[in-house]
Amino acid sequence: MLNLERLRTLDALARHGSVSAAAEALHVTTSAVSQQLGKLEREINQRLLSKNGRGVRLTDAGRLLSEHAARILSQVELAESDLEAHRGQVVGELRLSAFPTAARGLFPVALRALRAEHPGLRVRSSELEPEQGIAAVVRGDLDLAVVLDWYNKPMPVPDGLVKAPLLDDPAEVAMPAGHRLAGREEVDLAEFAEDEWITWGEGEFCHEWLMFTLRSKGVEPIVGHRAGETHTQLQLVSAGLGVCIAPLLGRHPVPDGVVLVPLTQRVRRHVYVIWRADADRRPSIRAAVEALRTAAQQVD
Repeated sequence: MLNLERLRTLDALARHGSVSAAAEALHVTTSAVSQQLGKLEREINQRLLSKNGRGVRLTDAGRLLSEHAARILSQVELAESDLEAHRGQVVGELRLSAFPTAARGLFPVALRALRAEHPGLRVRSSELEPEQGIAAVVRGDLDLAVVLDWYNKPMPVPDGLVKAPLLDDPAEVAMPAGHRLAGREEVDLAEFAEDEWITWGEGEFCHEWLMFTLRSKGVEPIVGHRAGETHTQLQLVSAGLGVCIAPLLGRHPVPDGVVLVPLTQRVRRHVYVIWRADADRRPSIRAAVEALRTAAQQVD
């Protein structure tokens, strides 16, 4: 009989492409991964891996079994989901992530409510950028992830995931109080062609959105500073070092010396939560989504 943990190891290797990446995803050592795969090869009496330079690749048998492993593991999760639903109890462990401003703006309220209403549920949370959160849910490392996209730049969501909207998060331009546009009722992004921008890290989804949006306005962005957290960006604005986009979620309190001005073309982030479709019936998933929606209604 095939061992589920060994199939899980093979699935991780197929998904991540290397022994070291599979070990990191499974939170085990590379030696443990190699041992599990060696045992699996002996169980089926076929080679699953072959050398590929300094790494390894799946053999034909390895690819065949990894495809079955993905389906088997999905069915196991579906069975666990059905059993949890049959019990009707919100218990066990739930792993979730959110991008930083959502972790600040939603998690304290949502996770406190889950702890109070469902004491048998153990929640483990972390901060991850949207792309990382989606990948972790696909891999099975997380049960849910709070992610986002922008009104003019959707975030691709892989097949097999379910998503539920939490809120539309309006964004304004934050500028120093002495800025030439600080007294305006609204501004256009094209008016900041000569300003230095304080933005997110290189390659992050929100940074790429800002570059894309400014360039669509004919503005080649001048990036002066980068910071992952909205509060750090706002402190830099307060110091007179540039301007930034400031979504509502997670931005309070706004530092002294910062003025927020709406954009002529309203800018919004769409914030939603995703999970795997085969876990859709788990009461803990439904409880967490409801707690996040309630927390989102309190954002102002």
